[in-house]
Amino acid sequence: MIAILIAISVIIVVITNYNLKRRILNKENIDDKMYVILNNLTGFNSEMLKWGIILLFGGVGLIVLEFLPHDENTPLPYGVMTVFVALGFLTYYFVMKNQKK
Repeated sequence: MIAILIAISVIIVVITNYNLKRRILNKENIDDKMYVILNNLTGFNSEMLKWGIILLFGGVGLIVLEFLPHDENTPLPYGVMTVFVALGFLTYYFVMKNQKK
């Protein structure tokens, strides 16, 4: 149910961004504010990349937890998941840093 709602919201955002870009580009006079809006609208792909990388590393963390022996009362699962999610954020940071160069 949550995945369906997320998919519907992503589709709505993509369609509204496309309509807004089309309206801006069809205008005769494009000023600096409109260029800023266009640049902000195209950043949606990097957001999808960020969440894809974070979810990928989170999934890998869950897989690793499956194979690590631990008791129910230990904080090991929280530490492992935190480390893998942090690795996901760092991976995204380095990908975006290299992309800007």
